[in-house]
Amino acid sequence: MPSINLLPWREAKRKKRQRDFGVAMGGAVVAGIAVIMLAMLAYSQMISAQESRNDRLTSEIAELEKSIQEIDGLERQKERLIARMEVIERLQKSRPEIVHLFDELVRQLPEGVYLTSMKQTGSRVEIRGVAQSSTRVSALMRQIDASEWLSDPEVERVETKQSGNSRQSEFVVYLKQRKPGVAVEDDV
Repeated sequence: MPSINLLPWREAKRKKRQRDFGVAMGGAVVAGIAVIMLAMLAYSQMISAQESRNDRLTSEIAELEKSIQEIDGLERQKERLIARMEVIERLQKSRPEIVHLFDELVRQLPEGVYLTSMKQTGSRVEIRGVAQSSTRVSALMRQIDASEWLSDPEVERVETKQSGNSRQSEFVVYLKQRKPGVAVEDDV
């Protein structure tokens, strides 16, 4: 007897293909989701790694800014100390100058001339005094002009006043203190 296949083989084959397609589609969806999840995880890790690097850089920058501020403070302190040292050095260098000024004034002061006050501003010196006559003031100016430590005498005023039986000349003279071998500076 001949056998007849009553099963719809085409229908079974189509169902098998649909089932295979569904499995493949499900596998592709799962694989796609896995790839997307892995990509998101990788990007998330890269972002967190970059954020940690950024945080470290921010903290390092803050430390460097503190160091820069400390260095700036030290630089300002260094400049102040250098300025103080320069002032002290100038004072040390000018220490003997006042001695020379007084010594030279005493040496150049003619007889009959008396000083009442003296004021120094920079290298310019103002002397006030009383002389027995105006010629003695002239002698004082000549001696100042010939001095090694004093120069440029200028008379501001000479007033002759009667004091009892004698006449006296009150005077104001400006001069400049100088160092031998150094040009005279204008300090006003």
